[in-house]
Amino acid sequence: MSDLQCRRVSISREVAIPDHLKVERYRRAPEVGPRILFFSGGTALRDTSRELIRYTHNSVHIITPFDSGGSSAVLRDAFAMPAVGDIRNRLMALSDQTVHGNPEIYRLFTYRLSEDAEQDELKAELAEMASGKHRYVCSVPDPMRKIILNHFQDFLERMPADFDLRGASVGNLVLAAGYLTSRRQMDPVVYLFSKLVQVCGTVMPVVNRDLHLAARLRDDRVIVGQHLLTGKESAPLDSPVESLWLAESLQDEDPVEPTVDENVLEALAQAELICYPVGSFYTSVVANLLPRGVGSAVADNPCPKVFVPNMGRDPEAIGMTVADQVATLGECLRADGVTERTVPDLVIVDTRRGDYRIPFDAEGVEALGARVVDCDLVSDESEPYIDGRLLSQVLLSLT
Repeated sequence: MSDLQCRRVSISREVAIPDHLKVERYRRAPEVGPRILFFSGGTALRDTSRELIRYTHNSVHIITPFDSGGSSAVLRDAFAMPAVGDIRNRLMALSDQTVHGNPEIYRLFTYRLSEDAEQDELKAELAEMASGKHRYVCSVPDPMRKIILNHFQDFLERMPADFDLRGASVGNLVLAAGYLTSRRQMDPVVYLFSKLVQVCGTVMPVVNRDLHLAARLRDDRVIVGQHLLTGKESAPLDSPVESLWLAESLQDEDPVEPTVDENVLEALAQAELICYPVGSFYTSVVANLLPRGVGSAVADNPCPKVFVPNMGRDPEAIGMTVADQVATLGECLRADGVTERTVPDLVIVDTRRGDYRIPFDAEGVEALGARVVDCDLVSDESEPYIDGRLLSQVLLSLT
């Protein structure tokens, strides 16, 4: 027995939680590890992603490209493109930091330009990067440096004269350049940089379109823009979300229904476990279920579906119990025409050390048709949040 308490749960078979033999087998051969698929966005899954690559190099991360705040907003406004920040974050979290040159690329891609400097100073620093003379660029070995320099130069050629570089993520600028030089397709640039930094998994946006999130609140207000929903760049919501949809622009609240990208459908069909993980409930998890075809693809795959609810306060989920969130996930699948088995099979919680703000109601969750798995997710080091190592081992045990 390790520091995790071993428990058993029945899916279609008896499974030990954690299954130490299975976890150890994956650790010894992560290149043939299981295909665990996450609907995700933001940074909540970063630590779990870093831990997971010790056990599998085949996880799939479906990312929401709808961020409309911070430096992502500047890029999207200038180039009418999907947001790349969350894609960059996940690529970096899954990169193998033991590979020569990767720590240097990680430092470069996570570097942000000053928020206080003048535009001329910031343009000069970006030009220094494009010339290969910047300290962070100099440290990147060839051939990675040459590829990155080409992208810097491409970005400078396309950058509008009034582009605001304050607080810009250098990694986002590089990915934006790759997107623009790849005929406005995200897959080629994600593939290139996945190979460049030895990403131990697959990262893909749920759609390759310039779209925005819109929500109707219980008080009948309509809010357009992810940055207005998360409670990070604006005041937290003071009324619960009643419905969520996609819109063409921040100025147009009319719903659009894009079709999920084909590569996402293929990934969903091949997944050995599908996870709705921790993260902002609406803008990171539910948002991924909005494109047409996602719900049906989830339902068609007989693999286990797992929901890991947030601990602590989620500004987007005002007043929602875990059962309410399970019901909402079911509604998303039904909206795509699914009629059977819409709720997750399992809801993974830690009632011993976890903080769910609203008391956890196991009976309410199970009344919806989901089974509760109550296991150790919080460690002394991670408290009050989920420990990525513990969560990884639980998910691996369920494959």
